[in-house]
Amino acid sequence: MNRREFLRRTAGAAAFPCVARSTVLGANDRIRIGFIGVGGRAQWLLKNEDFSAVDIAAIADCWLPRLAEAAKLLPNGETCARYRDYRQMIEKEKLDGVFVETPTHPRALICMHALQAGLDVYAEKPLSLTVEEGRVLTRAVRRYKRVLQTGTQQRSMPIDIYASRLVSSGKIGKIEKVIVCNFLAPERWKPLPEQPVPEGLDWDQWCNQTELRPYHQQLHRGWARWWDYDGGGQSWGVTGWGTHSLDQVQAALGADNTGPVEITPEEPGPTSKVALRYAGGTVVSLEQEIIKDHQQLGAIFVGTKGRIQILRGDFVADPPELKNDAPEVTKEGPGENAFHLRDFFDCMRSRKHPNADVEIGHRATTVCHLVNIGRDLGRKLRWDPKAEKFVGDDEANKLLSRPRRNGYELPRI
Repeated sequence: MNRREFLRRTAGAAAFPCVARSTVLGANDRIRIGFIGVGGRAQWLLKNEDFSAVDIAAIADCWLPRLAEAAKLLPNGETCARYRDYRQMIEKEKLDGVFVETPTHPRALICMHALQAGLDVYAEKPLSLTVEEGRVLTRAVRRYKRVLQTGTQQRSMPIDIYASRLVSSGKIGKIEKVIVCNFLAPERWKPLPEQPVPEGLDWDQWCNQTELRPYHQQLHRGWARWWDYDGGGQSWGVTGWGTHSLDQVQAALGADNTGPVEITPEEPGPTSKVALRYAGGTVVSLEQEIIKDHQQLGAIFVGTKGRIQILRGDFVADPPELKNDAPEVTKEGPGENAFHLRDFFDCMRSRKHPNADVEIGHRATTVCHLVNIGRDLGRKLRWDPKAEKFVGDDEANKLLSRPRRNGYELPRI
């Protein structure tokens, strides 16, 4: 199937075979990248990170003003191809990979289309809107033998890797408790009077799998607040910066391919503290007050022989000598993603799994979804991480997926 056929068939999001790559990147080949979604996060990366090792050949966004803004940040902005429909970009441009920097709700489907077109993917976090999406996406990466890096950059910071290994190797003994922030839940949308659709915005494409609601700026520009589009994607939300913290927990507990077995909310409701028990007995507690300090994007690990607080790009240890041979601190801000981006580009050449491989990203995102489901139902839930199902709870299992709008169904893998 050629790329023109790919575009035609993806218009309805039906299942279709992979467009296999005919070449393998050599040491001297320039990697050609496209960006899908060039809003706030994409523009931050383009302003503050080094992309000199690759060619950004094309950008796509369903809101035309975003394309003009992003083009100004590129050295080849005048000549860089621009597309309102990412599928046309995938069809027409000879790309090796894409950065999917969209809101959460269209992310999994866009990633699927890229994978099926034979492209590697850097997918912003959270990786999915539902547990079902994450598992389908994971199967697709393996089926099509692609590389997918999840945008949880702490996975590639040398000092965070070092601290995680101190915890997982038993340097502070058996981990009895892990303390993280009580991250915010998503809010439910209450209809407001319709507003005019901004010029240059394809509102149908933006809504993607969700209900085609009347346009309102609070939906479009404030999407991260709302359950329909994310699981708490605002900065201190569960699937917003909470993804970084809970992914750090997964890394340090050696739980990359699994998750908790029990979810216990303290009470029903979006502000409830939540305890997550893992099979070995360790309890991860969402209980810490949010003080809006980025150092809280890690976790406190309490062991039988000590205590380690992993921060964003640093850590604090008790006993303090555990830090004697630690790598340098990764400073927050411009350049903090350098290790993560380099790992992705290296894996595009080597075909190895990246530091935040799709399975890792899916499992960490699943923990976020479990927190939200526990709060919504307000009762203790038992989770089977192997089957990825709740045990004996049909009501909870129905919340692992959501109905999708016609034309935006996930392809079957």
